[in-house]
Amino acid sequence: MTALTPEKTLALRQSDDSVERLTIVPHRRPWRLVAGLAALVLVVQFAHGLAVNPGWDWPTFRAFVFSDSILRAVGMTIQLTVYGTVLGFALGAVVAALRLSGSPILRTIAWTYVWAFRSIPLIVQLVFWFNLSYLYKRFGIGIPFGPSFVSFETMDLLGALGAAVLGLALHQAAYAAEIIRGGVLSVDAGQLEAAAALGIPKFRQAWRIVVPQAMRGILPNAANEVVSLFKGTSIVYVMAIGELFYQVQVIYGRTGRVVPLLMVATVWYVLLTTALSLVQYYVERYFARGSERSVPPTPWQRLRAAATEFKEKRA
Repeated sequence: MTALTPEKTLALRQSDDSVERLTIVPHRRPWRLVAGLAALVLVVQFAHGLAVNPGWDWPTFRAFVFSDSILRAVGMTIQLTVYGTVLGFALGAVVAALRLSGSPILRTIAWTYVWAFRSIPLIVQLVFWFNLSYLYKRFGIGIPFGPSFVSFETMDLLGALGAAVLGLALHQAAYAAEIIRGGVLSVDAGQLEAAAALGIPKFRQAWRIVVPQAMRGILPNAANEVVSLFKGTSIVYVMAIGELFYQVQVIYGRTGRVVPLLMVATVWYVLLTTALSLVQYYVERYFARGSERSVPPTPWQRLRAAATEFKEKRA
């Protein structure tokens, strides 16, 4: 190793001092600024149009957005979404288990179910279930191809609301089955092998090892399906069920105020979808435990942190 001479040591010290005196200039990105300003101008223009354009007819919007008929329709939309989600994902879990089973017969039945209900449009399924009594006058319980012990008329069994819930649930189950199956397959099989080697029972392996990890892959896609189902309930207008879109159609058909009534439906769909997104965030945050060193902060925690940082900079 070569020793530094006094002259070289002095030169290094002078170079270090000169580096410390350099001014740090951030990288200039002028086009990013231009794009941001252009986007901001477009947003302001759109907001200005919403405020001053008389075609939006905001007085009519305010008159109906919280009216009793609209609130009842929102309740019906939420009811259809809850029924379709709960029944659809419950049946979807069963179908996913059949697709993952070792029986080729059960796998074939489950695959056929998914194939059929994903191939047929939802509106066709709803109309079919609504007209089920046309094909089958009576249902019976008894010996297959033999006498029936109990029978009942399908007209009394399935009304408009029942047909809508059944159609939405069966349609949702086909997609839910694939979402759940994909989440289960994403779990490393080596963990189950290790759990089996330790003698952990099958049910405990599924509940304590597979489900918590699979949920991190299931939740984003499942939330998308729930939001799609929520907006897809508007299709049941063909069955004259008083959900949100049907009720909006009835009102603007009577008043002729199409645009403000469509804005009423739009605002309610946006509000309820936002609420579903918040629920999704907190559920994903719950299942993120163990996969990250710290649980992701909530929106309120992020807002408080940003406010604290802003105060510190001002001080």
